[in-house]
Amino acid sequence: MTVTPPRRESFAKNNAQMRKGILEYCILLILNQKRSYSADILQSLKDHNLIVVEGTLYPLLSRLRKDKFLDYSWEENTQGPPRKYYVLTEKGYRWLTELSSTWREMRDAILDQERSTDNFPAPAPFEQREGTEGAFIDHRDEEDPEGGFGTDEERDDQL
Repeated sequence: MTVTPPRRESFAKNNAQMRKGILEYCILLILNQKRSYSADILQSLKDHNLIVVEGTLYPLLSRLRKDKFLDYSWEENTQGPPRKYYVLTEKGYRWLTELSSTWREMRDAILDQERSTDNFPAPAPFEQREGTEGAFIDHRDEEDPEGGFGTDEERDDQL
């Protein structure tokens, strides 16, 4: 029996979900600084390693506008068609204030948890953790009449 590590796809999926969850907050932070064109918002997110594609940004901007957290205005552009500039509304500012408070509380709680963990960031091997006896055991390397998922080596090759 071996302990199964999470697959790399799980890490990528979790990472993507976490990023999506904070995009709204980050967009409001950007717009709190100044009115912005969508390309500027995208660039700011990319500059901070919150890479997002237009197909993700535009629906989010539309939803934020529908919820009256932001508004936009069209402005002439000497180098092409008019541009839509987004601006934070009063309701958006109040929502940003609430999100900021929640973010700080969560960040502080997580940092406190990290500090209180003696071996952070290197966790103890799963088998050595208190209360893990028999939990999350991987039987895939044992003989499986149904075909199973392969040996540890085969599974590692897939990661």
